[in-house]
Amino acid sequence: MTEAAVPLIFLIAGEPSGDVLGGRLMAALKRLSGGAVRFAGIGGERMIAEGLVSLFPLDELALFGLAELLPRLPNLIRRLNQTTAAVLDSHPDAMVTIDAPSFSLRVAKRVRRALPAGQRIPLIHFVAPTVWAWRPERAAKIARFLDHLLVLLPFEPPWFEREGLACTFVGHPIVESGADRGDAARFRAAHGLDHDARILAVLPGSRTSEVGRLLPDFAATLALLAPTHPGLVAVVPTVAQVAGQVTAAAATWPVPAIVVRGDRDKYDALAAAELALAASGTVALELALACLPAVIAYRIHPVTELLYRRLIKVPYANLVNLMLGRMLVPELLQENCRPDKLAAAVARLLDDPAARREQITGVAEVAHWLGQGSTPPSERAAEVVLRLASGDRPIGR
Repeated sequence: MTEAAVPLIFLIAGEPSGDVLGGRLMAALKRLSGGAVRFAGIGGERMIAEGLVSLFPLDELALFGLAELLPRLPNLIRRLNQTTAAVLDSHPDAMVTIDAPSFSLRVAKRVRRALPAGQRIPLIHFVAPTVWAWRPERAAKIARFLDHLLVLLPFEPPWFEREGLACTFVGHPIVESGADRGDAARFRAAHGLDHDARILAVLPGSRTSEVGRLLPDFAATLALLAPTHPGLVAVVPTVAQVAGQVTAAAATWPVPAIVVRGDRDKYDALAAAELALAASGTVALELALACLPAVIAYRIHPVTELLYRRLIKVPYANLVNLMLGRMLVPELLQENCRPDKLAAAVARLLDDPAARREQITGVAEVAHWLGQGSTPPSERAAEVVLRLASGDRPIGR
């Protein structure tokens, strides 16, 4: 088979969580095609490991909130133009944008408008915009230029299908992360931790802005916990984009801190921990799959908060709580994200085995809803991408 006959998939991830999804999708595409697939686009270390040569570094796009975005706007516009041109120049058999809708959906819309008459590029988006949480009108807007949507949650397809956009529920990729297969004994042995060491997983996020805001609060929280919880050890899983920032901060903490990178060490650490203090985000689902009780914290810029308070229509930030319809996992956000409140919430779970068991029991149903135990989500997604790339199914444009 000549290179021209091997399908080219153009992938765009805009943040570390999308890079994880993209890496798994690429691996599944290679498995299902017997390696007969090519890649181009934008990604991070996971996607690069699967063979992607990224147009530019992923961390240029990993921004959050209006206040963080504005200073970087000129560069983002330049990267938006560059990415759109790269898609049109490469003539891929399909384009898959992964989450990060502020950037990726703008690329998709521009590509749709710029395609010459008769040229076909299936435009697929992986991870549905949360129209059920805020701005439901987005469903109709993206249906005008996307061809297919790969969704993670079972209740999402109707929101888009009623607007004429084809949808496939693939399950949440977090269920294939390995978060439920960590080895606690291996982690303790690797780091010389005694059996009586009390391990607190501390996860401050993957974006520079969120890490910078949460690390001081987390450090102060540990200072309040240290006198009443002897033997407390913090383990801090992190990613390449913020590893230096996290490592420098953890070196000053009032309890021993172990910074780890990579999935195996991360999930071993979660298996060994009694509890997690974590930024709001996808990591909350990893903690649920690991059956690790947690306290969720988050801060965003005040300007961004004012905007979001007018738009967000859901009562909880944590997807586990949203799916259960109740506050199972404590959420301390914005003005409540204070060291005294964080320390009190963490101490309650450290000191109360019944409270920890309540969380562990409650997340089992959520794991089932996310697709745990079924066909891997990345494989389901890859099947759709290959089918659309091959032209077996009409795109309807």
